[in-house]
Amino acid sequence: MSVLTRRMTLAMMTAVLMPGIARARQTAPDWKSGSLRLMMVSESDCEFCREWRSQIAPGFARSGAGRRAPLFEVDLNGPYPDGLALAGRPRVTPSFILLDRGSELGRIEGYVGAQDFYPVLERMMAGAGVDVPRWGA
Repeated sequence: MSVLTRRMTLAMMTAVLMPGIARARQTAPDWKSGSLRLMMVSESDCEFCREWRSQIAPGFARSGAGRRAPLFEVDLNGPYPDGLALAGRPRVTPSFILLDRGSELGRIEGYVGAQDFYPVLERMMAGAGVDVPRWGA
């Protein structure tokens, strides 16, 4: 019979109860690459996060914005990747924060719906000086 250590128990609880934390650790970006990234800040019980995942996430990586700034996700309560320089702590889920080498360039707080998500994201990216092919192109 195996005995669970406290560390093993905590690791299992984290993986089950807070999948966003486990995802953040697995997909933390390499800021040295200099590429743009879009960080989605979410919570496990966030209804609008679930809507975004069902409506937008399946095609996001193939979109112009997704190709320009690949997405990674973190839990609202952290931990956040090392090297971030944010304008402020995210307080709304979902929040979409455009990062360049870990420095915030722009932010969308909340989910505006499937029809308006890409136009709002493209406007935010353009305002930050990021050229993005139209999402429909």
